[in-house]
This record gives sequence, C-alpha cells and structure tokens, in this order.
Amino acid sequence: MKNWLEDDQTYIMNTYNRLPVVIERGEKNYLFDIEGKKYLDLFTGLGVSIVGHQHPALLETLSTQASHVLHLCNHFPHKPEIELAKKLSRIAFNGEGQVFFANSGTEATESCIKLVHRYMESQQKENRGMVVFSDGYHGRTLGALHLTRQPHVYQTFPSPSFPIYEVERENVEQLEEVLKTHQPSAVLFEPVLGSGGIRPLSDSFMLSIENLCRAYDALLCIDEIQTGVGRTGTFFAFQALNMNPDIVLFGKSIGGGLPLGGIIAKRKIAKAFKPGDHGTTFGGNPAATSLGNTMLRLLLDEGLMEQSKTTSSYLQSGLQKIQSMHPEHIEEIRSKGMMFGIQSTFSKEKCKDIQQAMMKNGFLIDVTQGNIFRLLPPLTLQEDEIESFLYAFEKSIFEASIH
Repeated sequence: MKNWLEDDQTYIMNTYNRLPVVIERGEKNYLFDIEGKKYLDLFTGLGVSIVGHQHPALLETLSTQASHVLHLCNHFPHKPEIELAKKLSRIAFNGEGQVFFANSGTEATESCIKLVHRYMESQQKENRGMVVFSDGYHGRTLGALHLTRQPHVYQTFPSPSFPIYEVERENVEQLEEVLKTHQPSAVLFEPVLGSGGIRPLSDSFMLSIENLCRAYDALLCIDEIQTGVGRTGTFFAFQALNMNPDIVLFGKSIGGGLPLGGIIAKRKIAKAFKPGDHGTTFGGNPAATSLGNTMLRLLLDEGLMEQSKTTSSYLQSGLQKIQSMHPEHIEEIRSKGMMFGIQSTFSKEKCKDIQQAMMKNGFLIDVTQGNIFRLLPPLTLQEDEIESFLYAFEKSIFEASIH
C-alpha cells in the first residue's frame, strides 16, 4: 500500500485531498483495497455508484454493448443514445424536450451557459448573465467554476465575460431585486446544495424562483447533477413540486459508472443550438448511454427508486438518535432522499480524525465544508449495513468527544 501511495503523490497532480487507501475492486455496496480490506461505500464515487458496484444488469449491458461498438463519433446516430434521450425527454418534459449528451456535470453546466446565450441571442433579447446561489456548486471548468459560489473553488482563476449575480439562498426579496434591476438571462440552482453541505432549498423558495423567472423573463435552469436519477426519491427533485423548468442539468449516476452528463431543454430553447455551436468527442457514446438505459430500468421499472424511500427513512431515524445522544457535537441532520449532511461542532481536524477512524473500521464517508459529514449512500443499501454504520459512527463521535 505504502509504495502505491508514494507513487500517487509523485506522479498524480496534487488537486485532490486523497485518503490513504488504494482501492482495487468493488462488489455490491462495498469497496476492497489492494490488501483485501472491505469498506462500506457511502461516498459512491460522489454520488455516481447509486446501485452499488458490479451490478449484474450493468455488467451484462456493458458486455453486450462492448461486443457491438464502444465508441462512435457524433456524425452517426445510434440506438442507445436515441433511446436514452427519448426517455429523458419524456421524464423531464413529457416528450417535448431535446437532449445534449456530454461527459460530466461540469460539461453540462458549460452546455447550459452556451445554450442560454444562444437562445437569448436567437430571440434578440439583451438579457445577460446568470443568477446563482451562495454555497452552490456547478463544476470547476472556467465557466462553471464561477457559477460555483464557493471561494475556495473559484479563487483567482480568470472570470468569464458574462455577469454572475450571487443571491443568498431562501432570500426571495434579494432574488427579485436582482431580476428586476439586472434582467439576467437565467437562474441556475441545485434543489439540494450538495457540496455546500446537503442543504435542501425549501419548497416555497423553489416555487418562488419559478414564479419570479416567469415574471421577469429569465430562463429557469435546474442543476440535477447530484439530486437527479432517483437520488431524492423522485427521478428529478423538481418533480416533487411539479415545477416546469426550461433546462435541466444531469450527470453523475446516469452513466452507471461511466462518464455521462448533459442537459435537457424545452424544444423551443434547444432549437437555438445549430450544428457547430457545441460538441464533444465522447458525449453520448454507446457504452455510457447503454448503461444509462439500464439505470432507468433499474430505478423506474424494477422499483429501486421507490424501495430507497424506506431505506432513507431508516437511516434518517438512526442518525437522529445519534444526534439526541450527542447534541453538543451534532448540530443538525439535513437530508433529502439518499443525501445526508451531518452538521457537527467538531473542528476540521477532528472531523478528519473521525473520517480516518471510520475508514479503519471499514466505512468510507465524506467530509465537506470542513465540519459536515456527507453521506451519499447507494440506493441498494441494506438495513443491516445501516445498523453497522450507525454503531461505528456513534462510537467514533463518542471517542472524538473525549479525546
């Protein structure tokens, strides 16, 4: 293990806070390191591995597609891509939407930026700029990272040439003032601020965003990269409120573990893109879109998304019990479906110690914003796995409190 970790530091650019473990394989809800140690995976690749690892249906799909073709350039239509686009259009816009497939969530954000610009241009409107919310996260490429409102992310990198208006979440008056004064092209938001600490926006605020977008002629863009594909209990989080967005961003788990993301837009908006306006080499490739079709079948047709609601409630109840046992150290449990943010009073260093202790005990958990434990469990999580996690987590909290 030591030599691999040393080589990682020597040959891989230092852009991530690595954990001292080298993973070799995954199976169901677990990861195994190169020494054979087993870990319950509550990272799920930052929300990607929503059905666990090595799911038989995904392996079968990948094997079948690999025997046909893995990659095609975008001059050639192919069945998996068309089938997945049709399904996503039906889910988001009752069949009245069009899809652009990219490789990731941050590419979905870049696609959204360009489409918003092209649409406003096509309508001969002078609206410019986008509204985003404090602590939101929309990616790290140069356009996307300035929509990400976390200073440690956007830092001093070059700014894009379009205005960005940051509004405090849940502040309806501030949002209306920005829309009225600056007439931006669009509002972009996450229904649950994931990297921002698992902070669900209130239903009333989300509905207010929609109403204000309509009143001030701004496009309503919803970033479902982390919340989408069944993570919150509906396929997209906005569907729980019957909202009617203009553009929906997706990514992470849609590709079943392969890179896949993109946007779905209402047809009248999507038509603003013409050949040559946007593109990507690997987006919508046959392997990833084949897995995407299988993911939809597992979630929607085979009931996995519905089943996860019970699992989510069970985990939420257990975490609340731990909070009641340690109210001085656990301030708040925030959740939406299978997304959990555990707000602690521990220092950043102590939270890292707890993360390391959990890893030694066979559990992989994330820490975001310094002192928030983030859980993005697979929807396939079992009750006995929840029980073992809760026992280890409470023990780690207790031990950290007395040292």
